[in-house]
Amino acid sequence: MSDFTTVDLLRHGEPEGGQMFRGAVDDPLSPRGWEQMRAAVGDCRVWDAVVSSPLIRCAAFASELAGHLGQPLDIVEGFKELSFGAWEGRSVADVHAADPQALAYFWRDPIAHPIPGGEPVDAFDQRIGSAWDALLNCYRGRHVLLVAHGGTIRMVLRRL
Repeated sequence: MSDFTTVDLLRHGEPEGGQMFRGAVDDPLSPRGWEQMRAAVGDCRVWDAVVSSPLIRCAAFASELAGHLGQPLDIVEGFKELSFGAWEGRSVADVHAADPQALAYFWRDPIAHPIPGGEPVDAFDQRIGSAWDALLNCYRGRHVLLVAHGGTIRMVLRRL
C-alpha cells in the first residue's frame, strides 16, 4: 500500500432539464451528460474504488464505472450538493429576475446572505469536510475517484 492517497475529482455531466439551481433536485444525466462522463474517464482504469454522491446524476455513472472496473462503489450521503432552497429547479435568470439583490448578495458573501430556505453554506462546508475526512481515512494509501457536484468539489478544493 502506498503512503499517499490520491483522489481524482469528477463533476457529473449535463443533467436532463438544462442549467438551473439543482442541489436536491435529482435529475438524471442527459444523453449528452452520459457522453461527457464517459469521455472524461476514457480508458483510465487506475482507481481502487469509486465514491459518489447519492444523487442520480452522479451515482448512476459511478455505478456503471465501478462495475466495469470491478471495484467497489461507495455512495456517500455527505457528498450531496448544496440544497438551494427557494431557488431549487429555477434558472439563474429566473432567480435574478425575481430577486437580483438576493442573488448578488449570495454570490458576494454566501455565509452572510444565505439562500432562502437553503442549506447554510457553513453547514454545507462542514458536511463536505466530514465526508472528505472519512474518505481519506477509509481509503488511506489508495487511488479513488470521487464523482460529485460543482459545489461539493469547490468545498473539497477549498480544504486543499
